[in-house]
Amino acid sequence: MRSISRFYRLSLLYRQLDDAVRSEARRGADAFRLLRLKSAKLAVKRRLAAQMQPALAR
Repeated sequence: MRSISRFYRLSLLYRQLDDAVRSEARRGADAFRLLRLKSAKLAVKRRLAAQMQPALAR
C-alpha cells in the first residue's frame, strides 16, 4: 500500500511540475527557472520509472 501512495504523490508532483513548465513557457519564461523546472520534472519521471520496474517484473 505504501508504494501506491508514493507513486500517487510522485505522479501528482510530476503533474504540478508539468503545469508549471507550461505556465512559465507561456509567459516568456525566465530561462533558468524553466531549466530548473524541467530538470526537476525529469528527476521525478526517472523516480516513477524506477518504481515501476519491480511492478513490471512480477
